[in-house]
Amino acid sequence: MSASANLATVTMGGTLVPGGATFRVWAPRATAVYLRGDFNGWPQNSGLLLTQIGNGHWAAFVAGLTEGAQYAFYVVGQGDSGSKRDPRARELSFIPAFPACHCTLRDPSLFPWHNTGFQTPAFSDLVIYQLHVGTFSIGAGNPNGYFLDVAAKLPYLASLGVNAIEPLPVVESANYPSLGYNGTDYYSPENDYGEADSAGLLQYFTTLNSLLTARGQPPYASVNVLSGAANQLRALVDLCHVHGIAILFDVVYGHAGGGFDDQSLWFLDRMPRTNLNDSLYFTDQAVSAGQAFAYWNNDVKQFLIDNAVLFYQEYRIDGFRFDQVSDMDSHGGWSTCQNLTDTLHYVKPDGVLISEYWPVDGAVLNPTADGGAGFNATWNDRVRDAVRGAIGQSAAGASAFVSMDDIAAALAFQASSQRWQCVQYVEDHDILWVGHDWQPRIPALADGSNSRSWYARSRSRVAAGLVLTAPGIPMLFMGQEFLEDKPWSDNASAGYNIAWDTLNSGDKSMSDFLRFTADLISLRHHQPALRAEGLNVFHVHNQNRILAFQRWVEGFGRDVVVIASLNESTFWSYDIGFPDSGYWLEVFNSDVYDNWVNPSVAGNGGGVWANSAPMHGLPASATLVIPANSILVFARDRGDG
Repeated sequence: MSASANLATVTMGGTLVPGGATFRVWAPRATAVYLRGDFNGWPQNSGLLLTQIGNGHWAAFVAGLTEGAQYAFYVVGQGDSGSKRDPRARELSFIPAFPACHCTLRDPSLFPWHNTGFQTPAFSDLVIYQLHVGTFSIGAGNPNGYFLDVAAKLPYLASLGVNAIEPLPVVESANYPSLGYNGTDYYSPENDYGEADSAGLLQYFTTLNSLLTARGQPPYASVNVLSGAANQLRALVDLCHVHGIAILFDVVYGHAGGGFDDQSLWFLDRMPRTNLNDSLYFTDQAVSAGQAFAYWNNDVKQFLIDNAVLFYQEYRIDGFRFDQVSDMDSHGGWSTCQNLTDTLHYVKPDGVLISEYWPVDGAVLNPTADGGAGFNATWNDRVRDAVRGAIGQSAAGASAFVSMDDIAAALAFQASSQRWQCVQYVEDHDILWVGHDWQPRIPALADGSNSRSWYARSRSRVAAGLVLTAPGIPMLFMGQEFLEDKPWSDNASAGYNIAWDTLNSGDKSMSDFLRFTADLISLRHHQPALRAEGLNVFHVHNQNRILAFQRWVEGFGRDVVVIASLNESTFWSYDIGFPDSGYWLEVFNSDVYDNWVNPSVAGNGGGVWANSAPMHGLPASATLVIPANSILVFARDRGDG
């Protein structure tokens, strides 16, 4: 142990510095804290006793330590004594495996990032793709998906047109399989998502370098670049940016755990476990099978804020989705949210901060100076529930009531003064997960007897079409883009994995739907009105199952008209209002995508003349063909983005 470092300025956690490494841990009620590791054979002795530096913090500097050294703390407390992982460890060892694993010293500055000039898309331009690393794509011979499997799929995601991915939480969890919402080691990537085998890692190294070369970027120089789960996660972020895709981390600051082990941050300073409020980081309040953080404690608050900042600085991510902000609020965490968002806006002004708050409350979007929580956007379940409700109603047959009114109200809902601040979706990890009282995927909801029937295909196109033409930030759940009809499980061996093999084997229903989704995303990128604030739902007819709305760019125009039908029959002559007279191009017709190119497509020959009398509160109108179960989009031009 060397005293050459000024311990009062030592960074929290284990950190490599010139000449060795510093260590700092918060354990206010411990009577002693030792450092142990592979550099001393793992005993705790006085030579590696950390120094108390005030405010419950212990620190040390150890000379000669280098990248890859493994360590742990040994904490002597009033209740018991034993080993504890560093709560801020940047990486955990593959061997021994979790939870008996060691902490690994890593220098994040050594990773060779590609400086492509990537910029996070503007908030209103985002199209988000939510995925679970463990089950999204699974490499040959692997028990589950890895970070590098997601990286290998990035050309596919780029061709789909999504410009942001949102993995479910990627930090070390109390068990696996896991959705990721029971994290215990907040600074350490999930080792079950990392490749530990050297031969397997070499294969990924070759794959990633081919992807880099295809994008005109220099390859990684050595397979050692990918050593450890942390660098493999960095490589995923790096490759995302190379492919023009942002990455948003899903973080859980409303609770932790749901199965703490003895070496975790649970009772880190080893107080007697008779009162859960003595657990240091947490209260005695159970939340989602875990424990609520003690937000009143500034050290706990700083732990969470520092965690998010580290992801910005050491992983170069583009933003966050914050799980269950409503849980944070209900357990005294509103000011923590404010401090968190203020800090993150300062560190990365263009970063994307998305909240999940139930019921939806615009206060989470208000500036902190006005008492709000300061998030950029929030999940919105209104479109999800209204569209799913209508799809389910339509599945009852041609004579069933379908509430297009509910969809209209959901489209018009604003959580704030800016429509883009709502994230819109019809499928997500919660409602589809088999561990919950799960709801069916859209194709199965659309036709419970045959999720590949025309009814299922066409109604699914309407559901996706409404998400991608609605105001707000659209989000797809993995597999939705090609008509995946199974629920999902976080267990890769449970039989619910994404049907890549079926898609790749030439399933036409899937490939046609994939084309539909990609083309509609492209339309959104090229028609500014679909990403703008203007919305006028001008025609709703429940009996006809027809909904029509206008989108435009405030102060500029570029209007589009979107028409959605959940009628099982085609309307061959249907009068609809238009924002202006003249010729309107039919820039999208979902009926084309059924058995692509649909030989019996119903449509409007590429456009219509809106020269008839005012209608539906608009100055002009046209007579249209509206295909059964369809989405139509009309615009003045083909769009230029």
